[in-house]
Amino acid sequence: MTKSLHENIVFSEDFSLINSPAFYDCIVHVICTDGTGSFLYNQRQFTLSKNKIAVISRPQLVADIRVDSGFRCEYIAAPDKFLHNLLPANNYAIQGCVSLFDNPIIMVTDIDAKRFRADLANIRYRIENIDHRFYQEMMGSLLQTMVYDLFDFHSKTNDNILTTDRVGYITARFFTLIEGGRPKTQRELSHYASELNVTPKYLSDTIKRVTGVCVTSHINNAATAIALEYLKDSTMSVSQIADEMNFSSLSYFSRFCVKHIGMSPAKFRTAGAKKD
Repeated sequence: MTKSLHENIVFSEDFSLINSPAFYDCIVHVICTDGTGSFLYNQRQFTLSKNKIAVISRPQLVADIRVDSGFRCEYIAAPDKFLHNLLPANNYAIQGCVSLFDNPIIMVTDIDAKRFRADLANIRYRIENIDHRFYQEMMGSLLQTMVYDLFDFHSKTNDNILTTDRVGYITARFFTLIEGGRPKTQRELSHYASELNVTPKYLSDTIKRVTGVCVTSHINNAATAIALEYLKDSTMSVSQIADEMNFSSLSYFSRFCVKHIGMSPAKFRTAGAKKD
């Protein structure tokens, strides 16, 4: 049975649970408020101390969690798919997430730590407000604010977030294609491999190793964001959108939306019309 949104968004102060199986489809955003803790992530050790934030996109890769007696933290775990659908296709998220998979720690100032904790408090306060008629949009807005604050914190000390070697070069070029809107009409791995003059296996292995996420997920996440923007524009029919995005048929576009948005295009528009 599919859980409702409010059951999937979790606020907690129990650091020992950040790799809980319940969070495997989530991104965990944790800030240390006191003491020291550590954990292995993707087989590398990281340390959390006061005013350090960790953005953990693959909780299943966390192991060996340790804390001292004075350790305190707060965190929000939210569904990865829901977060991706909140953000436009062209933004800091893609390359920022690559960097954060390699090093999930962000050191922030006292002022930024206070701002981030305020974001968490706002989300925590509204999680159970499920009688709100615009609950999903409300929570989306609060989570989006938190994510953009994280982008701000991260970008201050990460101007150059990709390496200059071949792996970094291929990764950077791939995300340039993604950010440029290529998934609007091109969603096949072979297309991107051909553009970058590498084999599909090399591209797939490289992106998975660098980001922890398969290449098709990055492509589909960007395509989903584009589809959502089109579906919110009532001037285009669903059939026109399918043609604009180069889907081979309307039924194929509908199946894509069900898989990546969670509902058919018609149902998405009907739900939006009811809220209006």
